[in-house]
Amino acid sequence: MDLRPYLNRYVIIGTLAVAGILLIITFIIIGWTSPRFSPDVGFAPADLTMIPAPTHTPNVTAIPTNDPLITPTLAANTIGIGGYVQISGTEGEGLRIRQTSGLNADTVFRGEESEVFVVKDGPQTADGYTWWYLVAPYDETRAGWSVADFLAVVPSP
Repeated sequence: MDLRPYLNRYVIIGTLAVAGILLIITFIIIGWTSPRFSPDVGFAPADLTMIPAPTHTPNVTAIPTNDPLITPTLAANTIGIGGYVQISGTEGEGLRIRQTSGLNADTVFRGEESEVFVVKDGPQTADGYTWWYLVAPYDETRAGWSVADFLAVVPSP
């Protein structure tokens, strides 16, 4: 069987031309029917956060050291800078955390019963009360002055 009459240059050029036209048509159809990426989606794509599995931690006992750079610990049930306090005694009403010390200061937010804070400043005396500047350990924006009468000292986590 002789294929030379079928494999001349016109057949080969014609075949390549038809294949090229089909490719161009395919690219045009894909371009018109594929969804367009819009930068104004209105939300950000989610990031994947990998949390490693817990590992075995050996039982190690802490050995106390006498380091002069370490600040002394506070006495039990004493509010002090760097200590942790918990809102208590509000009977579920919560505690107003104010912008400055004093009863006339604007309320920044309401601390919930049993919410824990770190003492960052104080004490200050105003309107017959002792005030402490508190900051939530989980959110630096939850910060303000509070009356000591509704704070209970809790151990550091």
